[in-house]
Parts: sequence; C-alpha cells; structure tokens
Amino acid sequence: MDSIISNLALGFSTALTFQNLALCFVGCLIGTLIGVLPGVGPIATIAMLLPITFGLDPTGALIMLAGIYYGAQYGGSTTAILVNIPGEATSVVTVLDGHEMAKQGRAGAALGIAAIGSFIAGTVSTLVIAALGLPLTKLAQLFGPAEYFSLMIMGLVFAMVLARGSLLRAFAMIVLGLVLSTIGTDLETGEERLTFGIERLSDGLEFVVLAMGVFGFAEIIRNLENPEARDVVRGSIGPLLPTREEFRQSAMPIARGTFLGALLGILPGNGAVLGPFASYSVEKKLAKDPRRFGRGAIEGVAGPEAANNAGAQTAFIPLLTLGIPPNAVMALMVGAMTIHGIIPGPQVMTKAPSLFWGMVASMWIGNLMLLIINLPMVGLWVRLLKVPYRLLFPAILLFCCIGIYSINSSETDVIFTAVFGLFGYALLKFGFEPAPLLLGFVLGKLMEEKLRQALILSRGSFMTFVERPVSLGLLVVAAVLIVVALLPAIRKSRDEVFTE
Repeated sequence: MDSIISNLALGFSTALTFQNLALCFVGCLIGTLIGVLPGVGPIATIAMLLPITFGLDPTGALIMLAGIYYGAQYGGSTTAILVNIPGEATSVVTVLDGHEMAKQGRAGAALGIAAIGSFIAGTVSTLVIAALGLPLTKLAQLFGPAEYFSLMIMGLVFAMVLARGSLLRAFAMIVLGLVLSTIGTDLETGEERLTFGIERLSDGLEFVVLAMGVFGFAEIIRNLENPEARDVVRGSIGPLLPTREEFRQSAMPIARGTFLGALLGILPGNGAVLGPFASYSVEKKLAKDPRRFGRGAIEGVAGPEAANNAGAQTAFIPLLTLGIPPNAVMALMVGAMTIHGIIPGPQVMTKAPSLFWGMVASMWIGNLMLLIINLPMVGLWVRLLKVPYRLLFPAILLFCCIGIYSINSSETDVIFTAVFGLFGYALLKFGFEPAPLLLGFVLGKLMEEKLRQALILSRGSFMTFVERPVSLGLLVVAAVLIVVALLPAIRKSRDEVFTE
C-alpha cells in the first residue's frame, strides 16, 4: 500500500506541472469535442494529432493523447442523449434510455448521471491501474521471447474474436496488417522486402501514414457520403443534477458497470466496447420492471456510462505493463511511444517511472476536468452539434495533410496517406473492420523480433513455444478461444451482439 501511495505521489508531482496540466486539459477538451461531433472518433483524431506531439516531451504527449481517448467517451454520451446519435461506438447503449429521458425533459439528469458515473468509474479505474501496475510489471519481467510471442498471438486471437463482422474477415485484416509490417529492409540480412523497387518503402511504412489514411481519411470520405441528420432536442434540458431518488437508483448500476467495464477493458480486441453492452444487459435482468428500459430508465444510462469510462482506462493496463495494445487506440499509443523513443512494456515503469505514474495520475485529473468541461458547457456542445459537415470536414482534411507533410517534409507521405484512405474506405464499404489491421501492423514487428530471438535461443527449435509452461498456456488459451468462437451457437450469439 505504501508503494502505491508513493508511486501515485510521484505521478501527481509529474502530472501537476503547468505544461502537463495544460496538455491534459487540451486533450480532454479535444476528446469531448470529437466525441460530441459524431463521425470523427478518437482513433482518427489521435492519428491526426500524432505529428503535433513530435515537439512535446514524451510524458506531455502521451497525457494529451490519453485525454483525447477518454474525453471522447464523455463527449459521445452527450451526442447520444441530445441527438440520438452515438458519438462513439461505446455510447450506442446510452442512446436507448438517454435520448428517451431527453424527450421527457430530463436531458440534464441523463447528462449529469453520465458525467458523475464516468467520474466515479474513472477514479476507481485509476486505483486499479495503480494497484495492478507493479505486480503485472514484475510478472512481465519474467517473460522471455517465447512467452512474449505467444502472448501476442493470444492478443491477436482476442482481437479477431471480438472484432465486428465475420471471423474470417477479421483474420484477413490481421494477416494483412502483419504483411504490411514486414515491408522495408530486413535489419539482419539487409535485404529489401515487398518494396517493389520503390525507394520510399525501403525504411518501411510510416505508422502515422497508415493510421491516418485507414482511419482519418477513410472516415471523412464515409461521412461525406452519408451525412447524418441531426435532430437536436429542442425542449428544456432540465436540471443537470439528478434527484436524490435518481441517485439512489443509479448507485448500484454505477458500481456494477465500473466492475464490468474495468474487467472487460483489459481484454484485447473490442473488450472496452463490450463493457456498456454487458452492463445494460445485467441491469435489465436485475431490474424489478425490465419494461422501463428503453423508455427512459436512468439505470440504463448510469451503468453503461460507468462501464464505458472504466474500460477506456483499464485498456492502458496491458499497454503500460506488457507493451501489448488491447485495441486500435492503444495501438496508436504504441506508435506514439515508439516515435518518442520509448519501448512499450515493463521497462517503462523501471526506466521512466515519472512517465508511467504521471500518465496514471493524469487520468484522475483528466476525469475531474471532464466533469467540469461537460456539465457547465452543455449549451456550447448543443450549438456545436448544429455545425454542418460540409464546413467541418474540409478543415479536418487540410489539417491532416499539413500534419502528414510536416513529419518528413515529404509529399510522397501525403500521397500514400490518400491511397490508404481510399483503401480504408473500400474496407468499410465491403464490411471489413480496419482496427485488427492496425493491431496486426503494430504487433507485426514485435512478433517478428520475439520469434527470431526465441528461435536463436532454442537453436531453431519451434518446440520452445510448447516446452515453456507459460508460453504453452497462452497458446492453449488462444486455441480454445478460436474453437469456442467457431461453435455454431457461440458464433450466432456473437453475430447478434455486434448486429445490435
């Protein structure tokens, strides 16, 4: 306990500097903004803003990017409640009861309980990260190359099973991501791979180019093709603080949602997305009158929103302790850390403790800022919801191009980004989810490195992966997960969940 307190004290001393506080506020504000404006999303926004972080110190850059991520979770609930459009995938469930409350003149109570539930969940999740960080890091230090390779295999299997759409399409995306990660010069042999004689590819694909193309540009094209009709609630928003009875009804849903979200957020793939769905299902089953749900039940907002924010924060646990990104946003964080010369994994805590604990402390500070940003500024967000897409997206596109060009002062990077944008748009049109592709791309280089190291240590024997107990256990979990996911009953249930 003393070590947790001393580590958090180090974190707060790092996070409470003027620069880091300012960057945390900027990140939370931008995150809320892109959560409120449906169609952009945190993945695209973080990809767009990566070039800006080059001039910042690593701690400040990661604090700002993390603020964008969990700020978007808050902002997404505002759109879901006021406009009946989920600003984020994790806000889909909030629409069901949140917008009904808004139509009944209780939008203020819905927004209030969403913000309060998210703050409570964020506070608990920060303590969970602080408690689990040290033991998981010590565990990770016992891992050798074989264990790390098997862990990444298991992570990619989780990403495949929890991705939207068919398992085969998710598998194809992961394989494509792994193939793209091999483009460039082999560091051991010096041979060029998959460069097709293009000199620009000899150093491999830029992570930012791929991420911004597949997510940023592709999302812009898709939203221009299908602009959403936004019917903002025109009636009174009502008081922002819920009544005592509404607080009483929401207390246990917030507690249960926090637990479910924190647990599922650690899972690779779409674990954090599943939290709000699981919370809503649990609350509906436990309710004395399930018919209230979908008609303005405040528990249907409180539980999922708590699960939403808890999952967003515990997703940092495997990233910061093991160096394994559990979802596409965390894959972008791996990219950001690599750009700043930080190798994700257990050595972050030992070699850069102020960065690790500064990020953890900034999460609580960010949650407090989001509570202040979201409630008093509801009027501003309502007005921003009326901004037409035709004015919004040209500015975003211009900003993307400037950011991409600024990385290497190369117009070729801008062209590659545009190509990947068209490719990402085609993936969306054909029902492929690009998130597994990004995970495969980020983990591909690490997997190749660990595979080679493991084979060198075992003198070329692949048996090393099954002779080491931890490695074997991870591979068995991955195999069991694939078999279970392929069972007809499970596959049908999975399709129904993601369709809903």
